[in-house]
Amino acid sequence: MQGQKEQGEAKKTKILLGIITGLLVIIVMLVIFYVRSTHPWKQAEKEATAIAKDYAQLESVDHFYWFTRKETSFTVTGKDADGKELVVIIPKSGKNITVLNQTDGVEEGHIRQIMETDYKEKDIQKVNLGLYDGQPTWEVIAKNEDASLSYYLLSFEKAEEIMIIKNV
Repeated sequence: MQGQKEQGEAKKTKILLGIITGLLVIIVMLVIFYVRSTHPWKQAEKEATAIAKDYAQLESVDHFYWFTRKETSFTVTGKDADGKELVVIIPKSGKNITVLNQTDGVEEGHIRQIMETDYKEKDIQKVNLGLYDGQPTWEVIAKNEDASLSYYLLSFEKAEEIMIIKNV
């Protein structure tokens, strides 16, 4: 009788260890997947930040944007040593870097406000800043009530419409 009880306990222990091992394997796999999936983003951010600090003498960085439309560009916003707010747009090639004064354009917070008030978009998924047809452009992605997406391209300077694609 005692032997059967010990066998039952041993079986429960093995099952419990199997479950714990399985969960640990799943957790490790998820961590590996997460690290690998975010690596390109972090690497691009690191490189773009280094270029922006070197090219435009940025002292601090506020935002990083990865813009992919016709061409890929990376944008870093921040302040120089004098406290001047700058926007540094770096094409994927690394050539023809554009440096703008933030005061010469519309900030992300204002773009979000415009989307909510003028375009009645309530669920903004993403806002990016980059080059579209060689011009500094805001890209806004909004989720509609039916779960479709709408894409807006607005000029950096005045938030004027460049292109709108709805219900994708």
